Amino acid sequence: MEDAPGTAARAGARGLDAKVGDCAVYEGDGLRPRRVPWRSAGAAARSTDGFVWVGLQQPTESDIAELALEFDLPALAVEDAVKAHQRPKLEVYGDVVFAVLKVVTYIDHDEIVEVSEISLFVGPGFVVSVRHGHSDVLRSVRAELDEGSDLLVDGPTGILYRVADLVVDQYERTMELINEDVDEIEFQVFSEDEVGHAKRIYKLKREIAELRRAVVPLAAPMQRLAANDVPGIDPAAAPFFRDVHDHLLRAADSIESHDRLLSDILQADLARLGVRQSEIAVRQNEDMRKISAWAAIGLLPTAVAGVYGMNFENMPELSWEYGYFVVISIIIGACLLLYRMFRRNGWL
Repeated sequence: MEDAPGTAARAGARGLDAKVGDCAVYEGDGLRPRRVPWRSAGAAARSTDGFVWVGLQQPTESDIAELALEFDLPALAVEDAVKAHQRPKLEVYGDVVFAVLKVVTYIDHDEIVEVSEISLFVGPGFVVSVRHGHSDVLRSVRAELDEGSDLLVDGPTGILYRVADLVVDQYERTMELINEDVDEIEFQVFSEDEVGHAKRIYKLKREIAELRRAVVPLAAPMQRLAANDVPGIDPAAAPFFRDVHDHLLRAADSIESHDRLLSDILQADLARLGVRQSEIAVRQNEDMRKISAWAAIGLLPTAVAGVYGMNFENMPELSWEYGYFVVISIIIGACLLLYRMFRRNGWL
């Protein structure tokens, strides 16, 4: 027997209580926000002149089912918001705008880019946000609203703008921190430090690639918003989105330039290591020539002495009165001759 419609939604309602970070009604004229239960959010959105914002933290598909029915959220977008790991994008489903943004945080002491994800459903009189990972962006925007920010005038569109603005600002701050590390690596590579830095450079390039995946795909959605090409978005917000788009392009350009610079630094580091290895090889060759030259010089008297140490009876030189002095003179002369030859040829 099949479940009745809405059974899964009701089953996940209790789980959603733990996933709702905040749920409030925001109205103009300087009124303070009213916190409401999420079950009343849909009715509040239909009855207020302001808007309702429901914030969720890492919900499952069953958790969000009843809320999706309440606000008539598109099923495909809900699936994307729940599963996360989406590319930054902007999609329009009737009167609901669905946006995915990647929030980045640079852990400087570990040189790691941490990425979290925010999904926003923006519709008439409501905003539903879904957060995966750790991020203070949504908390900051809500704090601004609680303090009576002008975002109230723009309604849900203002939430989308402010979230995008803070996310892009975080991109620029991340690039500033990465730039400091790149400068440090560049200084070390071109200093007298003989330690290789390829591992650190490659790691930083990998983190920049992670940052690129968050930044570059967002350019097209921001361009659509800046061009007022998204139904349901307040046209008056277009100039603000153009400013966000401009900052985003600057962050993207900075990512590309730093990636190229790291590639150049990596090549320089590898070339420096290659030169150092060549110098070591040259020194080793010089040392081997010296060892070989001295070995050759030492071999001559050893060979002569070995001949006269064979103790054969029929060796006429043994009975010669001046034989010893002649042999010693020959050994010394030959050794001096070899030394002079090796010296002239640069072996000693």
